[in-house]
Amino acid sequence: MSDALRLPGQSDRFFVILNPTAGALEPGRLRRMLGGAFAHRRAAFDLVETERAKHAEELAREAVARGYRAVVSVGGDGTLAEVVTGLAGSDVPLGIVPQGTANQVALNLGIPNNLEKAVDVIVAGHTEPMDLGQLDDGSYFALIAGAGWDARVMAIATREMKDRWGFGAYLYAGIRESLAPASARYRITADGETIEVEASTVLVANVGEILTGLIPVGVKLGPKISVRDGLLDVCVFAAKSIPDVAAVLWRVASGQFAGDERMIYLQAREVTIESDPPVVTQVDGDPHGKTPLTLRAVPDAVRVLVGE
Repeated sequence: MSDALRLPGQSDRFFVILNPTAGALEPGRLRRMLGGAFAHRRAAFDLVETERAKHAEELAREAVARGYRAVVSVGGDGTLAEVVTGLAGSDVPLGIVPQGTANQVALNLGIPNNLEKAVDVIVAGHTEPMDLGQLDDGSYFALIAGAGWDARVMAIATREMKDRWGFGAYLYAGIRESLAPASARYRITADGETIEVEASTVLVANVGEILTGLIPVGVKLGPKISVRDGLLDVCVFAAKSIPDVAAVLWRVASGQFAGDERMIYLQAREVTIESDPPVVTQVDGDPHGKTPLTLRAVPDAVRVLVGE
């Protein structure tokens, strides 16, 4: 960004975007904790709370135009998806203070859940490039987009449930959906090559681990997933019964990705998912309508503040 676009003093300040509905902390207390953390480190900042869907994206775009030192997302993976959509392609770095239910993007990047330590990373860390996925509506995602089983789980785990039970809301929803896993006929086109398969869920991943920080050991979702390879990873799971669900989960948890027809892995720069019948979809944990779903990888789309 040219110096002509920078307003006086903004280039030394952090712009903090807070989702007041994310996480378990009361918003007033969270604001005080953030203020104390930045003040203790003598880091100037401005803080704005989101008021509606897509507001974080709008605020991030405004912060880029005003030339802030960095934009900080305070919330969960859904808030982060909006913020990176506003930042993508700019030279303004992303800082993350994890305050959601799962915080999987932050944990994949090694950013601590502890607020003070996360602010340490923002103020004293360095930037590294990170790929993003982009949907055909122009929005971006940092974690995972999916169709089928996982999207139904996300839809069942409502905000009220997450506020009450935390990660337990996802466990409840996952168990409920696993009792009778529905399937559909998927048509998946990856870089021009098409496969058709009966499956229960199709995931398109940008980061590699799930359940990181929520169980004692993080689970690698696929064999080659990286946020810096310029590719999206398509993970197809064809579990048709409770034993199938258990078997697939066990193989994923133990890193056995080959040799099972219920598990298919592809890598591609562009992916389209179609299904018969249409199924619900999710992007970074938030509902996103139904299939078809078209996505592409955007290499080095954003710079992220990470620790040493």
